[in-house]
Amino acid sequence: MVDFDLTPLKKAILRLEEGLIRYQEDISDIQIRDGLVQRFEFTYEISHKILKRYLEKTSANPNEFDEMTFQNIIRLGNEKNLLMRDWTHWRKFRDMRSRTSHTYDEETAIQVVSGIPEFLQEAKFLQQALQEKLDAYHF
Repeated sequence: MVDFDLTPLKKAILRLEEGLIRYQEDISDIQIRDGLVQRFEFTYEISHKILKRYLEKTSANPNEFDEMTFQNIIRLGNEKNLLMRDWTHWRKFRDMRSRTSHTYDEETAIQVVSGIPEFLQEAKFLQQALQEKLDAYHF
């Protein structure tokens, strides 16, 4: 198999966690909150892209992923024990991400921020599960 680098995911998770800690220290700081939302967006994008890339690289038929829906990618990730939560939760994360790109107001930001701790747990689980798989496969 070819190289598979988890560094971008690890860094994104660290930055998201740092942002969450800073925000929890002062939830009235709008600038910190907005930065936290941006870190969520970035970490979300990297998480699902790395999941898809891993599934492609370990699949007998990588081309099947070109047409695969996001829901099916999440389902397959669950089947391979790469995710902690199912499609219902990932749909919530995707909806959070969609809201930040289409509408951005204080209410939306607060709703998104409230879901970040759950997403952060999921991203950490994904990173750990992928690392264990990579260590076992000696990528």
